[in-house]
Amino acid sequence: MKWRSLEEAAPVEDNRSLREQLAERKELSAKYVPKETQAIHARVIAELKAQSNSLSPRAKAPEFLLNDHNGKPISSAELLNRGRLVICFFRGRWCPFCVGQLEAMNQILPSIVQAQASLVAISPQTVQQSFFMADQHKLRFPLLSDSANQVAKQFGLAYRVPDYQQEVYRRVFINLPFTNGDESWELPIPATYILDRNGAVIYASINPDYTVRPEPSEILVKLKGGLL
Repeated sequence: MKWRSLEEAAPVEDNRSLREQLAERKELSAKYVPKETQAIHARVIAELKAQSNSLSPRAKAPEFLLNDHNGKPISSAELLNRGRLVICFFRGRWCPFCVGQLEAMNQILPSIVQAQASLVAISPQTVQQSFFMADQHKLRFPLLSDSANQVAKQFGLAYRVPDYQQEVYRRVFINLPFTNGDESWELPIPATYILDRNGAVIYASINPDYTVRPEPSEILVKLKGGLL
């Protein structure tokens, strides 16, 4: 699959559901990715599902202070002072499923703001990589750089990419040490949270299967009081 370069035209909004968009990307992966490679990814997903220990609803989320894609410090406490906070943990700009989710969330940003909430996305990639991603995909919310997955670990999401999967990534030029700026080969499980103003988790969608993400419309329902 070919992804837009920085020089190419601005992305065109896709008005299909996120589920439809990701299903299309999954079909393309199934068509072009060798079966043995698909089996490796499926093995990692199964292992992660068996050992999941992530932050769940009603738990108190840890506070964080991270730099955004422009190098500006962003405080969760400051954001929560304004209202609820939506947090998307994603793997990186190299992941087409992460790109699809963040582009879809970008489309509902005005509705999130209207609901008196904020949106941020957190990944272990460097500030520079986040800048490239925000610029390329015209994202209008902060992409926060979680060095060494420190915040993801507090949320119970971080894991080390197994050696047998590292070999696959290297073959397709996914260079996590370069992208993330460290040699840990750690990533977060994709997750979307909504925090109430007191920092309590009122919604959590965590899925080790990186091809599955919550619908933006579902996030809006929860933001507008669907859980309360």
